Amino acid sequence: MQEFTKFILNHQWIIWLAIVWTIPWKGVALWKAARYKHIIWFVIFLLLNTLALLEIFYIFFVSEKKKENKNLLPKNNNKNGNHNFIKGL
Repeated sequence: MQEFTKFILNHQWIIWLAIVWTIPWKGVALWKAARYKHIIWFVIFLLLNTLALLEIFYIFFVSEKKKENKNLLPKNNNKNGNHNFIKGL
């Protein structure tokens, strides 16, 4: 344990590099989880530090699925609340 402590004290740049690498990924993942109302993912990101591995997985795989599903829904551009597909009936 003493060797590890000495190593970290002599190589503090590793800690700073991990911080600089993790914060942007964590910020984007937290933002997307909140935006898509993924409460469990949001809490996991707050509590765990995986050096951004879990955050990267979420950003590129989980949140992208939600984005694709969102694009499949019909857009409601009518003021009276009718959907576009009802207009043709």
